[in-house]
Amino acid sequence: MYTVYGMKASGNCYKIELLLEQLGLSYRWIEVNSAAGETRNAEFLAMNANGKVPLLQLPTGEFLAESNAMLFYLAEGSDLLPRDRLERARALQWMFFEQYSHEPYIAVARFIAGWLPADHPRQQELPRLRERGYAALEVMEKHLDSREYLVDSAYGVADIALFAYTHTATAGGFDLQRFPNIVAWLQRVRATPRFVAQTVVTQSH
Repeated sequence: MYTVYGMKASGNCYKIELLLEQLGLSYRWIEVNSAAGETRNAEFLAMNANGKVPLLQLPTGEFLAESNAMLFYLAEGSDLLPRDRLERARALQWMFFEQYSHEPYIAVARFIAGWLPADHPRQQELPRLRERGYAALEVMEKHLDSREYLVDSAYGVADIALFAYTHTATAGGFDLQRFPNIVAWLQRVRATPRFVAQTVVTQSH
């Protein structure tokens, strides 16, 4: 059985929960509150020196960090990871896009807007975060104009990676109604077999 050390509030952790559920794999979830410093103690750092969740413990006892690496590993051999060489690379392309051009703006805007006080100094970051987040959404919107999912073959890990924070983008002040292709794609993802919604949370991102 797999063990996930994660935080329900985190979109990066939700990716792993969604994939495990859709693959029908057995796992146990250990909630770790990174906002309270629970990833910085000696016990957790011994498992992941980077001190972040999610963290996946394999049935062998080994650990794997970084959410999109976990998606790639867990989906191996399933229909959620393309078998074609180029399409696998395109799945990775979108997963790298998510971590570099999407999550740093959309997820962080969600955190600042949703959980920091209105007078917090970080509120000043929101205009820049929204500008760059909208740029990422524009890339997705254009790409989805001629296809149902991010990689041509079918729904898969690239969609899971980008669904995680896109579906909560409104909490960061993004108007998703400007992106009809994205809205339709979100609905298609929600309609996939064994889909589970993210647990409603009240703090942290």
